[in-house]
Amino acid sequence: MAANTDSSGSITARAAAKINLHLGVGEARADGFHELTTVFQAVSLFDDVTVRPAAALSVRTVGEGAADVPEDPARNLAARAALRVDPDARVAIEIAKTIPVAGGMAGGSADAAAALVACTRLFGADWDRAEVMAAAADLGSDVPFSVHGGTALGTGRGEALAPVLSRGDYHWVLAIAKTGLSTPEVFAELDRLRAKDEATGETTRTPDALLRALAGGDVDEVAGLLHNDLQPAALSLQPVLRRTLRAGTDAGALAGIVSGSGPTCAFLCADAESTVRVAAELAGRGVAKSVRTAHGPVAGARIV
Repeated sequence: MAANTDSSGSITARAAAKINLHLGVGEARADGFHELTTVFQAVSLFDDVTVRPAAALSVRTVGEGAADVPEDPARNLAARAALRVDPDARVAIEIAKTIPVAGGMAGGSADAAAALVACTRLFGADWDRAEVMAAAADLGSDVPFSVHGGTALGTGRGEALAPVLSRGDYHWVLAIAKTGLSTPEVFAELDRLRAKDEATGETTRTPDALLRALAGGDVDEVAGLLHNDLQPAALSLQPVLRRTLRAGTDAGALAGIVSGSGPTCAFLCADAESTVRVAAELAGRGVAKSVRTAHGPVAGARIV
């Protein structure tokens, strides 16, 4: 595909972080991935990705955690997204980050989704929604949801999505850990724990009750149904997260959970006012590098 660039010179797209309200992990598949059943929610913590025509493909990252994002195009998901749209992509990509790096909130996937949406516009790619979602699935397991946004049920390795009816707003406090966790290492630790019977082998909890609670907009019921099969592995690798989870519930959150593969801890609160109190209490206890508030569900990747 020729790089038919937009005359405006640059395009910026925004994508949101995600929280897994439910994450059930099955056995490892032949391709190395685990079979997943997950309920995603996109929350109001965003990365912005700007793409503009250039002599060569390049990546520059600014914002919190920028030093930990690979800027080598061969290793950067946003650059891979540009190449997925045009194998000869010659664009300068700037990523403005607020989503934590290696935090279990799909920051890299959000960047890929935003780059995919921005590059299809910049290059004038005549792709329909199905083609965009297929490209997203090629890039990574969480990238399709980063394009989709809202609330969705993911199966397979998380890339097969079905929309979920979710009434009302959900208010979160996010405790950003001082160090990140590698997703492959967390899955490997879960496999190790299961082999030692320290964690359940097959997922025993389905998301059915959670889906009903979301449809009814019952935040208290949703709080009681948050579940993450990867949490024991994340706690094993970073035991300090146990203190973080206790601090959040002690501060008044309805419930706390490790987000995805961690180590970010997400605390569901009763309302927006509660998030302010819980965030202030958590910040004062020094159990996290930073504390933020967010709400969901929010839209998927889009041009801004």
